Amino acid sequence: MTASDEFKAQLQAGKITDALTLALSEAIELEITTWVSTDESDNQSDEKPTSGHCLRTRMNIVDGNVDNEVGSEYFGSGPYAELQNFHLEQVKEGRQIVQKNLESLQQMFAVLSKMRSYLSEGSNHNSQEKPALSASEQQDYS
Repeated sequence: MTASDEFKAQLQAGKITDALTLALSEAIELEITTWVSTDESDNQSDEKPTSGHCLRTRMNIVDGNVDNEVGSEYFGSGPYAELQNFHLEQVKEGRQIVQKNLESLQQMFAVLSKMRSYLSEGSNHNSQEKPALSASEQQDYS
């Protein structure tokens, strides 16, 4: 099950906190891969680029690591060197998307925290309205 499917399943099950926790854990890392697919593959979704035959960038927002892989065909005078600029644009857009997603998640967590606080205050308020049973009343119910 993909992270997106798992997120939707958590929401449908009413597990909002679990869904947001999953989303936050998935939002900290982004991988962007640029490569040229071959016509030989019947099912392109199963086709994966081999190491050295793609441009790949992995960004981890939490620890600040950015790893880049530049395949020989995409470097210097390689046949796909012109795709470097395309890949860099995708990386820039990816950073912006991740930043916006993290901001949205922060806002959702803030709303969730306020809702929980409000609900717990409401339940405390309701429990304070109900008087405690006296010792004689407790014996009557025993």
